[in-house]
Amino acid sequence: MYDVIVVGARVAGAATALLFAKAGYQVLLVDRARFPSDKLSTLYIHQPGVDRLARWGVLDTVVATGCPALDRAVYQVADVRLDGCSLPAGDQRAAYAPRRHLLDKILIDAAVAAGVEFREGVSVAGPVLDGNRAVGVEFRAERNGRTTERAHLVVGADGMRSTMAKRLGAPQVVQDPLGTCAYYSYWTGLPADFELYERPGNWIGVVPTNDATLIASYSPQAEFDVVRADPQAHYLESIRTTAPALYERAMAGEQVDRMHGSGDQQNFFRQASGPGWALIGDAAHHKDSITARGINDAFWQAELLTTAVGDVLHDPTALDKRLTAYADDLVDGLFECYRNTVVVAQLAVTDHKLAMLRAVAQSPTLTDRYFATASGVLSVEDFDDDELNEALSA
Repeated sequence: MYDVIVVGARVAGAATALLFAKAGYQVLLVDRARFPSDKLSTLYIHQPGVDRLARWGVLDTVVATGCPALDRAVYQVADVRLDGCSLPAGDQRAAYAPRRHLLDKILIDAAVAAGVEFREGVSVAGPVLDGNRAVGVEFRAERNGRTTERAHLVVGADGMRSTMAKRLGAPQVVQDPLGTCAYYSYWTGLPADFELYERPGNWIGVVPTNDATLIASYSPQAEFDVVRADPQAHYLESIRTTAPALYERAMAGEQVDRMHGSGDQQNFFRQASGPGWALIGDAAHHKDSITARGINDAFWQAELLTTAVGDVLHDPTALDKRLTAYADDLVDGLFECYRNTVVVAQLAVTDHKLAMLRAVAQSPTLTDRYFATASGVLSVEDFDDDELNEALSA
C-alpha cells in the first residue's frame, strides 16, 4: 500500500510527487503518456515558480537545457510601452520558459531520484472507493483486465478534463465563459525578450525558449470558427496588425513548426478535495492561458497540498480536515489572478486601463512593480499604493 498515488505526471503531478517523497512518504506517480512528451503550453515560468524550482533543487538542471534567462519584459498597447522586469521572488530575478518535453521529464526524474515509483504509459480507469472515501486507483491492464493499487491519499493531477475529477464527482464551484482562442508556433532567427502586444480584440505573446521563440496569438472565443478555418493566415495577420515591428523581425527569421492551438480554454475552480482525495493543477483550477500562470499555479498548489497534509497522512479524520483547508486555501490564493485573467481575456483596451498604463510607464519603479503583479510577486493591493495613486493624479 502506498502513502500517496498521484495520477498525472506533468508539472503539477510530478512536483506533488517530488514534494511528498521529500517529506518521507511512499509515492506512486502514473501517467498515460510516455516521456519525454510535449503538450500545449505557453512555457513561461514566472519568478515565483523559478524560485520554487531553485528551492526544490532542479533549477540548475532546467537552466542547463539552454533555455535563456528572461530578465526583460516588454508590453506595448496603443501609444504606451512598458519596458522592465518583475521584482525578484527570493533570489530569482529572471523567468524561464523551457520546452515542456524537457521540463516535465526533469521534474519526473527529480521525483524518481527522491524515491517516487513512476509508471508511464498507464491508463487509469478511476479511483477505488470505500463508501465515499478514495482508497486507491484502478488501472486498465492489457487484454481488458483491471488492476488496483491502494493508498492513504489519491491525488488527481490529470488535467482540465480530469478523469479523476469526473469519477470522484467533483463539481465546478466557480465557472466563467470561455474568453479567448489561441494559436502559436515556433520561430528561429528571431531575437526577442518576453514581449506582449495588445490591441482591442487581439493579444500577442512572445516567449524565447530553448531552441526557438514561441509567438502566440489570442483572439476572442467568438471568432474561433473563423480562426480555425485558416489558423496560419489569421495568425500572421494578427501579428502584423497588432505588432508590426515584431512581424518584420519574424519575417526575417523562419517559422519552424506547425500551428498549435485551442478554442477550449476553460475558466473554473472545481471542488478540490474530499475524503481521501485531492485535485491539483488544471484538474482543480483552470483559466485562460493569456496570463501564462498555469505552471506557476501548479507549483504553488503542490506546495500548498503537501504542506497542508503535513504529518497527518495516516490519520483519516485529521487528513480530511487538512484536505478541506487545502481546497479552501486554493480558491483564496488563486482567485485574484483568476478574476484578473478573466478580465484580460476579454481583450478590451479601455480608457481607464490606458490611463493607468501611461502613469506606470513614467516610472521604472512602477513598471517593475506592474510586471511583479503580473508575475505574482506582488498582489494587486500591494501594487495599488501611494506612488501609483500620485502618478495617476499627476
